[in-house]
Amino acid sequence: MQQYFAFEKNGTSYRQELIAGFTTFLTMAYIIVINPAILEAAGIPKGPSMTATIVSAAFGTLVMGIYAKRPFAIAPYMGENAFIAYTVVKVMGYPWQTALGAIFLAGVLFTLLTVLRVRGWLAGAIPLNLKYSFAVGIGLFLTFIGLNEVGVVTLGVPGAPVSLGRLSSPTVLLAVFGFGMMAWLTAKRVAGALMIGILAVTLLSVVIGITPLPTRLVGLPPSLGPIFGQLDIVSALSPKALPVVLIVFVMAFVDTIGTLIGLSARAGFLDEKGNLPDIERPMLADAVSNLVAPLVGTTTTGAYIESAAGIEEGGKTGFTAIVVAALFLLSLFLSPLLTIVPSHAYGPVLIIIGCFMIKPVALLDFDDHTELIPAFLTIALVSFTYNIGVGMTAGLLSSRPLTPTPSIGVYHYCLRLRRC
Repeated sequence: MQQYFAFEKNGTSYRQELIAGFTTFLTMAYIIVINPAILEAAGIPKGPSMTATIVSAAFGTLVMGIYAKRPFAIAPYMGENAFIAYTVVKVMGYPWQTALGAIFLAGVLFTLLTVLRVRGWLAGAIPLNLKYSFAVGIGLFLTFIGLNEVGVVTLGVPGAPVSLGRLSSPTVLLAVFGFGMMAWLTAKRVAGALMIGILAVTLLSVVIGITPLPTRLVGLPPSLGPIFGQLDIVSALSPKALPVVLIVFVMAFVDTIGTLIGLSARAGFLDEKGNLPDIERPMLADAVSNLVAPLVGTTTTGAYIESAAGIEEGGKTGFTAIVVAALFLLSLFLSPLLTIVPSHAYGPVLIIIGCFMIKPVALLDFDDHTELIPAFLTIALVSFTYNIGVGMTAGLLSSRPLTPTPSIGVYHYCLRLRRC
């Protein structure tokens, strides 16, 4: 095992990799609760969705660890899950089965482009201003969902579409407390800050009597039966659904490339030209996980930027990813405890994530209107139409023609975001 992961060559050890794996898991464990909560809006049952979230994360991360030998964790992406639930299903009216079929087709496209070594070339084809605006728009979109979930923002009247909620409500007060705790812990760089906040608010909600305790704290996970293999590929192949497939592909593509390059730069994996050697391996791990995720009943998966926390702890090899995968599998048996988490406990996480995601707005060139206007249209329409697809399409149509740039440009993009 030690020779397989080349611990000595990477200047690491079993103990260091174990600590790194635990740290990465703690920083991204919130996805176990948040992903099912978002997908429930699409009609996907919460219990089976939680199991699918864990299984897809464990599978993708294990492939990343064993095959790609990188310390990167894989899980369902935030943003993509919101796009499926709130845009594809609730606004466009597609059944969630068709949405999962579209994700599978995007996964097939991912795999083919990876095998043909085209994904690296395409990475530089999307203008940087759109990469920035995609992240900012989705961040504001998630923030709005979080504010609505906790009751701070509610539906208004025709003349004022939204209004301030009842701030004296116990659930709103708990959510505000949870947001403050998460923000403070995050500022202090405490590992697992978001998950700690979720658990603290849930516990307080149980103590106060708002949330009932489960009959048991551990047990077998909810069955995947209701959602396993329910994807509708035939409907997703229709010309009408083709834009959904393409948008899912573009969103996941941008996220994955930026995350892989950024994490690799921080870990010291990039060469002198800013390229990631054998990039096809982590990309293929990502692509294969995108084939499995819709099969088990969840949305687009990919490398998680939270893996940077484990890298900071010294994680350099695939053993870190294997530890993360094992911890995800262990969490399957905590599902009775995890399923009681109320919206006022996980809502603040969406607001915090939105806060993180607006950072790239500072990188937009406000003096170049050919870049600023497409970026602004993307951000504004994602936020104000409640439709991620509309914003992304507007940005792509109004932007300059796509021209591939060297991968070193993507590297500098990541550095400027201080993701590395």
